[in-house]
Amino acid sequence: MISRRKFVGTVAAGATAFSIVPGYVMAGNKRGLVAPSDKINLAYIGVGKQSYTLLENIGKCPETVVLACCDVDQKKLDKFQTAATLENAKKFENGPKVDSYKHFQEVLQRKDIDAVVIATPDHWHAIIAVEAAKAEKDIYCEKPLSLTVEEGRAMVNATRKYERVFQTGNMQRSWDDFRRACQLVRNGYIGEIKEVKVQVAQPYIQCNLPDMKAPAELDWDLWVGPAMYRAWHPEIAPPFGDNSWGMWRRYKAFGGGFITDWGAHMFDIAQWGLGMDESGPVQFFPPENKRDLVGAKMKYKNGVVVTHENWGETNAVQFIGHEGIIEVSRDWLRANKESILKTRIKKSDDHLYVSTNHYQDWIDAIKNRTKPVSDVEIGHRTATVCNLLNMTYELERPLLWNPVNEKFIDDEGANSKLSKPYRGTWELEI
Repeated sequence: MISRRKFVGTVAAGATAFSIVPGYVMAGNKRGLVAPSDKINLAYIGVGKQSYTLLENIGKCPETVVLACCDVDQKKLDKFQTAATLENAKKFENGPKVDSYKHFQEVLQRKDIDAVVIATPDHWHAIIAVEAAKAEKDIYCEKPLSLTVEEGRAMVNATRKYERVFQTGNMQRSWDDFRRACQLVRNGYIGEIKEVKVQVAQPYIQCNLPDMKAPAELDWDLWVGPAMYRAWHPEIAPPFGDNSWGMWRRYKAFGGGFITDWGAHMFDIAQWGLGMDESGPVQFFPPENKRDLVGAKMKYKNGVVVTHENWGETNAVQFIGHEGIIEVSRDWLRANKESILKTRIKKSDDHLYVSTNHYQDWIDAIKNRTKPVSDVEIGHRTATVCNLLNMTYELERPLLWNPVNEKFIDDEGANSKLSKPYRGTWELEI
């Protein structure tokens, strides 16, 4: 295992026939400023299944070129390196070959890398993102942003301290139907909101899978990294050639169950619709039957209750107002009254950030040094809602939350779970 403190080395960027002047050169003394005509040099960290969706979509942004990739599975790394190199060749004459690395620190040492795309399992997000910010790289990080409140706040603080542009992978913020639903809710077109129902699957569980020997191409110790160690199992991290989604996301050591996996999308829309992007609930309640895996509630200061509930749809949000109901998912936007969806937003209404392409929005924000549609603070607040909901199911008791100082009120036991210890010498240091 190579941790941040133990890692020593220098990296020289390989010379190629394809020359791109990186943003840091164009910037002079202005950290990270990228000229509008410049190319943005990317590195991908974590190249499993999700990375190909990102490679395709971010690759459509004409300003981007991929210079490096990183993973702890050599076969997956080789496959992605080939795919990314082909992507460069499609976009540019003499497009560069993508360099590959096992250790993310080597990638961050490269001065010609402007931005990183983090698509690792969730337990790695915080450490890599903070280190990337310190290395003055802009960041796209997959959702959920973090597994603890401390991790998320550290990511926000590092982003602000080092003046980075950080897009969270909550791409529903760039979908018309979700924005339309939230604008109608925010502007009172279904009246005062009484309740919001969010359907996603179950909270995290403890892992009791049998121990198995990891494939030779996978450095399993490094894959586990800062998490508490357990042996490999193909359900957690599918081997090369198995195109299944890694179910590390179900288990507390590495993910937050579907409360964070899909909840990072759907509770994010609830937060957006309620105007709580920089705040959150003040109370959490376990289900009436404390052993149930649905039914937990959270209450905001304004009295609105958000319920984790199977209300008849899958991965969807229902806003219930005094004058109507709006429901939204990735497949539809609907209301209980036809007139609601025919409503035209007035100039005087609250207009939400308009993004129709989550990836180009990030690239544009990098060039303009502005906040993207799903800035790190938004990603952190949404992840906080999901992580605290998981804690509510685990602790099986009501919790009082202060969203300003991000602490539980008069509950040191719960506060002790807002962070977690890291294995070995790994650390989260801004």
